[in-house]
Amino acid sequence: MSNTADKGTLYVVATPIGNLADISERALQVLSEVGALACENTNHTTRIFHRHGLKKPKTTFSCNEHNEARVVPRILGLLNAGISVALCSNAGAPGVSDPGYKVISAVHESGGKVTMIPGPSAAIAALVSSGLPLTSFTFKGFPPRKQGRRRKYLELDAELPHTLVFFESPLRVSRFLAEALEVYGDRDAAVCIELTKLFEEVHRGTLNGLASEFENKAIKGEVTVVIAGDKRKGNREQIDRDDGPEDS
Repeated sequence: MSNTADKGTLYVVATPIGNLADISERALQVLSEVGALACENTNHTTRIFHRHGLKKPKTTFSCNEHNEARVVPRILGLLNAGISVALCSNAGAPGVSDPGYKVISAVHESGGKVTMIPGPSAAIAALVSSGLPLTSFTFKGFPPRKQGRRRKYLELDAELPHTLVFFESPLRVSRFLAEALEVYGDRDAAVCIELTKLFEEVHRGTLNGLASEFENKAIKGEVTVVIAGDKRKGNREQIDRDDGPEDS
């Protein structure tokens, strides 16, 4: 592991969003060589080590939404002692709707080195699978749980031409789609369930049709919802064509 000025490196490692085979050789190398591992759920991340025959670091501890702020000094101490640390969430990249932002920010502020090991992303996988415009998009993450706050959250982007990507709990998909229909109108959309897993599903249609399809429907697993932007504003591809070449 590479160090800067005798300090360890924080390796931010993206892990599979479902299928354990979806991990890079570089990620496996980092996980096998670091001196310490900070992960959202130690049992969950251990599955990767078992699947690929790796030996887990002796120093392994949790870094989740409840203890992240308290774990920051421990990680900084390890890095200052020259020990490199791998940071993992349960799925995808740490910090993207998962714990990790506080740790990454603190290491940067301390002058430490942060290296990202890219990999699977539910947002990108859903966006590509949806068949909706890809040129520009806005990732929104999880919307608020309370109806009033959720509606205001949706309204912020009602007039954007960009494709919108949301994470949502399987317990709230029906309500989310119904409210998105009220706010955005009947746009093209897709509901992506359990991406990369055995029972992966991608439901493509309009918000009206999807809201009806998922009304009171029981869903299990991870859900990503992709919604087309405001067509009245055009999309980026059309805007680029209309602009023509720049003046010299």
